[in-house]
Amino acid sequence: MKVSLKPLKQQVIVITGATSGIGLATAREAARRGARLVLAGRNHAALDSLVEELKAQGAEAIAVPADVGKQEDHQKILDAGMAAYGGIETWVNNAGVSIFGKIEDVAIEDQRQLFETNFWGVVYGSLASLHHLRQTGGALINIGSEVSDRAIPLQGMYSASKHAVKGFTDALRMELEAEGAPVSVTLIKPASIDTAFVQHAKNYLDVEPQLPPPIYSPKAVADAILYAAEHPIRDVYVGAASKAISALGQRMPGVADKYLGPSLIKAQRSDQPASPRNDALWGPGDGPQQDSYTKGHVHQSSLYTDLNTRWRGLMWAGMGLTVALAAMRGATKPRRRL
Repeated sequence: MKVSLKPLKQQVIVITGATSGIGLATAREAARRGARLVLAGRNHAALDSLVEELKAQGAEAIAVPADVGKQEDHQKILDAGMAAYGGIETWVNNAGVSIFGKIEDVAIEDQRQLFETNFWGVVYGSLASLHHLRQTGGALINIGSEVSDRAIPLQGMYSASKHAVKGFTDALRMELEAEGAPVSVTLIKPASIDTAFVQHAKNYLDVEPQLPPPIYSPKAVADAILYAAEHPIRDVYVGAASKAISALGQRMPGVADKYLGPSLIKAQRSDQPASPRNDALWGPGDGPQQDSYTKGHVHQSSLYTDLNTRWRGLMWAGMGLTVALAAMRGATKPRRRL
């Protein structure tokens, strides 16, 4: 069955992890484009504040306090969307958290808790949304990472959880396609993003962690997510760096192990000693929102991602024109006489 997705202004969109980072940027941009929103997260005060902000701008939004690591909370999210708007068109499984440290240093209970949020939160959200989307059609969008394809050191369990999200998403997509379900399933794979990701991560290092460059704006991810909400697409890499790391890991894994390992360990260690933090592994990780969390340069957009999403049609048209011109040149080129 062909999947048909509505314009954003006709959609109700669920976003988990909506009060910070990628989720916050997506909520604001979706509201600006006319979507109605069901916003979920653990920080009740931040959710209410966000809903008030969006309503003041003329948007329609509701807050649903929820912990994605609890299966029953996803039914609560769906029920709230049905009660407020009569249905949903897109569900974005965005909530996630990380841990910095060598795998053998990380407590098992912390590793399990990370999977409760990053992996089981995606599983629960996907299954809850499909009870509705399978009947009405729509988009399921899961947030993976560049480390869904290529693991990195010092975030080993985060990498493992995003590998698991990719495997789950790919298998679910195939099953839905085989039954002809009218649901588009997309995996978004961002590179390093300028959010509170580091501040919300639990830290086992002796120094403050940091993200390896290049670093992109969360709006670049929001644009990719909202493109997938309107256009069926399998995967979206946000940032050329994400695609490059994935390609290197798949085509030359041994080289990536040898050279990426040491460089990424160094790149994720700052020169500041570790300090106490209110991380978001077990709780909401309260903290004021900032415009930027990165000291260095932040790329506001990705040409690579734009070419594969918003400018996709233009790119293919250009390639077709190039092939046609080449063929015409070949046809009109004088032949040498023997």
